[in-house]
Amino acid sequence: MLELKDICKVYNPGSVNEMCLFDKFNLTVDQGSFVSIVGSNGSGKTSMLNIICGTIPIDSGAVCINGKNMNSKKDFERYQTIGRVYQNPSMGTCPNMTILENMSLADNKGKSFGLSKGINRKHLNFYKEQLSVLGLGLENKMDTLVGALSGGQRQAVSLIMATLTPLDFLILDEHTAALDPKTAELIMELTDKVVREKHLTTMMVTHNLRYAVEYGDRLLMLDKGQIVLDKAGEAKKGISVEDILHLFNAISIECGN
Repeated sequence: MLELKDICKVYNPGSVNEMCLFDKFNLTVDQGSFVSIVGSNGSGKTSMLNIICGTIPIDSGAVCINGKNMNSKKDFERYQTIGRVYQNPSMGTCPNMTILENMSLADNKGKSFGLSKGINRKHLNFYKEQLSVLGLGLENKMDTLVGALSGGQRQAVSLIMATLTPLDFLILDEHTAALDPKTAELIMELTDKVVREKHLTTMMVTHNLRYAVEYGDRLLMLDKGQIVLDKAGEAKKGISVEDILHLFNAISIECGN
């Protein structure tokens, strides 16, 4: 379970550009939930993910995972049990290393590194099994440099790498935004398959309203650091893309746009 308790975050404090994004922000995400998050630019979507991951500090409040306060934990410590797939396919992989080498790196996350070889070929079949889930034939290209793969293939590898070790949370930060429509559809289908098969607690930020409606069991919309829509279960199933667009338009008119 994730709990954000009374989160306060002010950017550029004391300057003319001071902006309070979160003011006593609260959110609870149950274990096993798949949450889709939408909102306009500047609504706080990515900032919220960064706060959870420890990438940016908070001014007050608490980030709790499974009842443990994570405020004192650095981002690299939190990433031991958090997997994240970024918008840019190149950010989740090392282009000058093979698929096997990348998988080995991901497999060693959270473990101590010594002078032994980084690649354990005893795990090769396990890596192939994980990649075969994608249905892209990547399990037969273990010695191929990741930089030689297409953007969609790299993002698929990033997804498997992010979920290779046991996780508390999977964070998807607009992970289909840089892909062409056909590849984005494939990655979303693969994402849903991996999340379901591994029973992962997932938070997905997306600008694609259809994906937000079709995938996940809970839908959040943020605006100016506040939750303006929160639908889960049967209530989410009743939400349409038109409903979300209507709310977007209402907020836009309110802001004078």
